[in-house]
Amino acid sequence: MKTQIEQIAPLRPVGEERPAAPQVAPAPPMKPLVVEITPEERQAITTISKTLKQRYRHYEDPEFIAMLHLNAYTLLPERIAKLLSRFGTDFSATQYGAVVLRGLLEVSQEALGPTPPSWQETDYGKLVDYGFISALLHGAVPSKPVEYYAQRKGGGLLHAIIPDERMVYTQTGSGSGTDLMVHTEDAFLHNAADFLSFLYLRNEERVPSMLYSIRSHGRPEGFMKELFRPIYKCPKDANYGEEEAIGEAPCTSILYGSEAAPFMRFDAAEQIYNERADQSPEAMEHLQRFWEAARGLIYQEFIPESGDMIFVNNHLCAHGRSAFMAGFREENGRLVKCERRLMLRMMSKTSLLSIRSVTHPDNPYLVMEEHYGKVFKAEFMIN
Repeated sequence: MKTQIEQIAPLRPVGEERPAAPQVAPAPPMKPLVVEITPEERQAITTISKTLKQRYRHYEDPEFIAMLHLNAYTLLPERIAKLLSRFGTDFSATQYGAVVLRGLLEVSQEALGPTPPSWQETDYGKLVDYGFISALLHGAVPSKPVEYYAQRKGGGLLHAIIPDERMVYTQTGSGSGTDLMVHTEDAFLHNAADFLSFLYLRNEERVPSMLYSIRSHGRPEGFMKELFRPIYKCPKDANYGEEEAIGEAPCTSILYGSEAAPFMRFDAAEQIYNERADQSPEAMEHLQRFWEAARGLIYQEFIPESGDMIFVNNHLCAHGRSAFMAGFREENGRLVKCERRLMLRMMSKTSLLSIRSVTHPDNPYLVMEEHYGKVFKAEFMIN
């Protein structure tokens, strides 16, 4: 009598191959990974920031930056260090390109004080602990924090993002009155940041974040293959004045890298809705079809709370936020005054060698690229 196993799977002669199982493509990722930080991990991170502050005093200390990767792997909770290390090298079809670290830090609202009117008035002395932790997380990728002259003429490794009454309707982090359309950071640069972190110290208005991953489309097919062609323009963003932003008009592609699982360089506001982009009719047709498909894939279900961080691969995932009324939150159908939103951004590159042609001669952490490879002309730059 045959056994049950033999009845289900008859024995095959030695050397005979089994029929190949049908290949099923993995489902495209539609939302970021959300990681709940434990109380023990949160306490450990708080202790780490205080220890580093005593040892180095500031997160921009050259000695701290030089030891960044070692400190990241020896000091951070193991689970978080492993998570970001894997995230830094996962470009697969199932990698969304963003991870939410929920409850990463305990933020003292009293110590923070009122939100300043704009980033120019920020007291960065109150933010040193947050700078250390942000840098450590980039170090775990591993990646080095950098600053961009195109962003606030450098402005340091950590940027406070604050709604500014003078820029309410702009497509910038300082805006609030309109949706900030999803974009990869500095899409007008060839050497944009590889990774971004957004640490929320305050979001009392309960503004939803927007994330959009190129992976959510699945493998590029049909019209999306046209996005690999270098026929698309991108002017400098809304941080620049009109004449300053026009500049030269080189073309590049939207998608690049692997044709099966590509990277993305995209800014909906500047490439589609900005007339100064002066796209060709063919390029605009492809962009509009792409945007029509992309809009239905934007994830905006996450409302950050104080202490949350969103960590982003800038080549895979675009970011934005919904419109809001700065300094007001809704309670029982009424608008109530509150402290305005306050977020901290840090950017990093995995290789300083690869960007050396566009960094300051005396500071390899300061990127001087102005527009698609063109370098800022300044008195301190080498001609």
